[in-house]
Amino acid sequence: MSPRRSYDQYCSAARALDTVGDRWTLLIVRELLAGPRRYTDLHADLPGVSTDVLASRLKDMERDGLTTRRRLPPPGAAFVYELTGRGAALLPVLQALGEWGQAELGEPRPTDAVRAHWFALPLLRALEGEGVVEVRLEEGLFHLHLGARGGPVYGDGPAPGEPDARLVLDSPTCTALARGELSLADAVRAGRIEVSGEGTPAKALRALREE
Repeated sequence: MSPRRSYDQYCSAARALDTVGDRWTLLIVRELLAGPRRYTDLHADLPGVSTDVLASRLKDMERDGLTTRRRLPPPGAAFVYELTGRGAALLPVLQALGEWGQAELGEPRPTDAVRAHWFALPLLRALEGEGVVEVRLEEGLFHLHLGARGGPVYGDGPAPGEPDARLVLDSPTCTALARGELSLADAVRAGRIEVSGEGTPAKALRALREE
């Protein structure tokens, strides 16, 4: 476990950065907002991180009370990492950071990795209400838990049951949303997002077309 480094400044922002300012830490939080993850799954969805750095960050995060590590019951019997309440409380921090970083996205670079679920947080910022929303992109499928109070805020793959809404959108639309160039409401009104389902989120989105 790496020794704790500190800015040694009596400032809440500095203290926060003492804990989450290391490279990869907040991106590990982003992945764990989907719920418990195995080390191998985290490594697969954090392209570019070395095994040593990932292991070190996870140990630091456990020491700092951001994550816990537990063994799944048989037949899984694998260890998983998950966020504590303090770790999950970083969601609005990531949301604000993502909104601030919209202007930095630009065009995707040839070296940029892409995972469908990385678009979950921008969509969570745009959607209101409560319910489960399944999202299909060209890059893959994921689902969102709107208004989640504890537990995962999104998940990879299809919704665990019948979702309250299903959204289908192409890469240009999703990229424009992530960059802040297009609002969700305008995308729905322009027919760039296909909305289906009978839950409250679906009805609210379809109502946008009539405004």
